[in-house]
Amino acid sequence: MDEFAKSKKNDFAATLVYRNERQIQPCGWNIVIGASRGDAIIRVDAHARIPSDFVATSIATLESGEDVCGGVRPTVMKDPTGWQSVLHMAEESAFGSSVASCRRNADKRYVNSVFHGAYKREVFSVAGLFDERLRRTEDNELHYRIRQSGYKICLSPEIKSVQLARASLGKMLTQKWLNGYWIGKTLYIEPRCFRPYHFAPLVFVLTLLVFGIVGFLLANWMPFIVLVTLYLVADLVLSMCAIGASWPCDFRALALPVLFPLIHVSYGMGTLIGIVAGPFWRFKAGRTGSR
Repeated sequence: MDEFAKSKKNDFAATLVYRNERQIQPCGWNIVIGASRGDAIIRVDAHARIPSDFVATSIATLESGEDVCGGVRPTVMKDPTGWQSVLHMAEESAFGSSVASCRRNADKRYVNSVFHGAYKREVFSVAGLFDERLRRTEDNELHYRIRQSGYKICLSPEIKSVQLARASLGKMLTQKWLNGYWIGKTLYIEPRCFRPYHFAPLVFVLTLLVFGIVGFLLANWMPFIVLVTLYLVADLVLSMCAIGASWPCDFRALALPVLFPLIHVSYGMGTLIGIVAGPFWRFKAGRTGSR
């Protein structure tokens, strides 16, 4: 983590602060994009750390001919001990988070979305800005429009940064629920910006609900029991794999078989509620800020 340590030296030519009246992330990004004057724009989120060469590496990648670029997204904890280390194991596991390539070490490739993206200014002129109706998933929606406009998104292992994982179970489950919730709502704006793995928790939750209702109505719980048994077997196996990959680890890692279902149900229920709430969502006329 030394390379991600804060530098005491301020090498910025100028630092400007703009007021985001709506206090919504995509609104803030659109303000910054509109006020910027450079040929490149780099997005860095709040729950993150970047090394000293992050900007230089991102710009070098753009100058090599790429339109949009970014690196992989590993997660770290501020205090990676005890219970936080267990939460981190769950977050880093593909079973607990995602199989998206931007979360894992990868060779240089073209992807659908990227973490802490660096963009050529012309990309926003053609594809538009962030959609200000979205409080999350705004990057997925924008990156879809960027790809549809003919630009490519490059994942480069040379670009490195990290995301700070939530430090408590409550905050982690809230994050997962909100991620799923906004995926559900974003389906009413642009459903094609997501990949099948985004809906795996939703499918799991829906299957549980359907099999549970059928079992109750027909007094036949066998399909439900088989489903739960298969899931628990996979849960235990993948939990042991995660523990083995991090061995030696805190004894509280034995809670992983409980953490994974909580994460999946939280995310899946968020998506389901987002889909149900979508038709009652009062959209503003047009894509505010997105064109």
